[in-house]
Amino acid sequence: MKTISFTVGLSLLAALAAQAQNGSPISVDSPDGTIRVTVETTAQGVPTYAVRYGQTEVLRASKLGLQLAGADLSQGLQLKNADRVESVTDNYTMATDKRTKCTYKANRRVVHFAGGKGPQLSVVFQVSNEGVAFQYLVEGKSKDVQKVTAEKTTFHLPTSAKGWLHPHAKAQTGWAKTQPSYEENYQMGIAAGTSSTIGQGWSFPALFEAAGHWLLLTEAGMGRTYCGSHLAHESPDAEYSVAFAQDAERTTAGAAVLPEGPLPLRTPWRVLVLGNSLAPVVESTLTTDLSAPAPASAPAAGTFGKPGKASWSWVLMGDAATTEKVQRRFIDYASVMGWDYCLVDALWDKQIGYDKMAELATYARSKKVGLLVWYNSNGSWNEAPQTPTNILFDAASRRKEFARIKQMGIAGVKVDFFGGDGQSFMNYYQDILTDAAKAGLLVNFHGTTIPRGWNRTYPNLMTMEAVKGFEFLTFDQGNTDREATHCAVLPFTRNAVGPMDFTPVAFSEIKGKERKTSNAFELALSILFQSGIQHYAETPDGMSKQPIYVVNFMRHLPKQWDDVKFLEGYPGQYTVLARQAAGKWYVAGINATDAPKTIELDLSKLGAAGGGTLITDGENNRSFSTRTVTGSKVSVTLAPRGGFALELN
Repeated sequence: MKTISFTVGLSLLAALAAQAQNGSPISVDSPDGTIRVTVETTAQGVPTYAVRYGQTEVLRASKLGLQLAGADLSQGLQLKNADRVESVTDNYTMATDKRTKCTYKANRRVVHFAGGKGPQLSVVFQVSNEGVAFQYLVEGKSKDVQKVTAEKTTFHLPTSAKGWLHPHAKAQTGWAKTQPSYEENYQMGIAAGTSSTIGQGWSFPALFEAAGHWLLLTEAGMGRTYCGSHLAHESPDAEYSVAFAQDAERTTAGAAVLPEGPLPLRTPWRVLVLGNSLAPVVESTLTTDLSAPAPASAPAAGTFGKPGKASWSWVLMGDAATTEKVQRRFIDYASVMGWDYCLVDALWDKQIGYDKMAELATYARSKKVGLLVWYNSNGSWNEAPQTPTNILFDAASRRKEFARIKQMGIAGVKVDFFGGDGQSFMNYYQDILTDAAKAGLLVNFHGTTIPRGWNRTYPNLMTMEAVKGFEFLTFDQGNTDREATHCAVLPFTRNAVGPMDFTPVAFSEIKGKERKTSNAFELALSILFQSGIQHYAETPDGMSKQPIYVVNFMRHLPKQWDDVKFLEGYPGQYTVLARQAAGKWYVAGINATDAPKTIELDLSKLGAAGGGTLITDGENNRSFSTRTVTGSKVSVTLAPRGGFALELN
């Protein structure tokens, strides 16, 4: 439930009114007073904002504004006035993200600009203790479509800042023209202002260390009138600009790429998670805090399945494993492990068929396992040959198919190979989610855009890929070599903004590749990585070869998490965090470096002092060791590219 209340006294109101009238800078503070945003205009009438954390300026004066097809709302403006500061409180629950019970508290202020021809521009600021969010509001009432041709938002970092950034891909490139799908290697610790390696800019989320503080940039609250955005290719003087989707990122010829809609027009939130440590970055729920709840008219959450864990054959066994015989084994595997789902991947319609899939679904239900099935998103935007295809894009066909597979007993769908971030794609994603919810189906998006809080608006959205996941280890030795450092950056970047279908945990060897991480490293990922449905890479044969205490650990992991705590780490080097479920804490850590690393755990930070069971690497990187630990202080030495998992009593 969201509440808004006025928080300013009469004397402060008078001061704020005078401040707005005389053109002086407008400010908005976080509830605890640590973060301050200051808004003003330049001599040329360019709106700007700056952000301070305590006494430190973490964003220098950065630009605001939009350009419409018929009006320039980015220059020649005056600071007209600002509304009173309001207190915003929102309490809600999530089943598919890092925290079950979420509380958002922020100070809200709307700043109004005047000048220029056409509609007027306002900027809504909400400043919480975890960061800053703002969105544009183009005022007025009109049924005529207003087109946004450019957004002039910038993030002007200190020149000394460093970034952990994901190169944005060129549309209609890559395998079967399936880019952009957010599956590149992060550039780590690079100087702010560095040009992107592909020439298309940098993707959200973007992590920066600036003036001794940490800043994560992303966007949230994506509706149907805007496109997805990213950071532009060039960022002179460490000033990063917002860039829109590329022209090819559309569903059909003539479909909308850039934002357009009637007035009033609201943009997504620009989000800056901010802190003097990495804890806010890992723990923040701003992406869902700033997204709309499910509408009252939406199907109740109980009409479709719940979060859980899944078996999956494709990542280690490929297309040839999509047969009735193999999938029956993986259903049995999920049942024995106490997992909730089994995912049947591409080509099931050809290699198994609808009738046999219905029989498999019935068999799976008898084992208390839900069956998930794969679809190509189809359309002209990719050349991927995998089927089923050419079914979901047309609304009538999609609804008919969803009704058919629901009748067969299917629990959910994995939809793959989307074509980008244009406005028409933002609508297509949400059309799938809406129709799937009405049919009682869960959804997993692959080859996809990033999370922007949709799992709050559409509770049947379990997870999204948008990451160079485990499958890439099977494609190329270079990816396998980079696994440790890649995994050690994800809790601070991609997984910080929403559920991530990396498909972790493989103790088996990868055919034709040399895996460099230890088995304890792989085990730790089951805790470090969060996903509404966690699809595990390991096969039945591989799991059967592990020590019984490892098998039992994987069997008893919670289906969803209630809370998360960052304990220590550094992007790309090592990570230690804790997740809680049903009052019990699980702690995991990985070391991505080539040298041993000792971690001194203080479990009192978790309110835990009763000890627990620790699993670490054994005599080599393919063996395990376990021991019981007591007290609140635990020392763990991680092997190079090793890890640990700790289940507290």
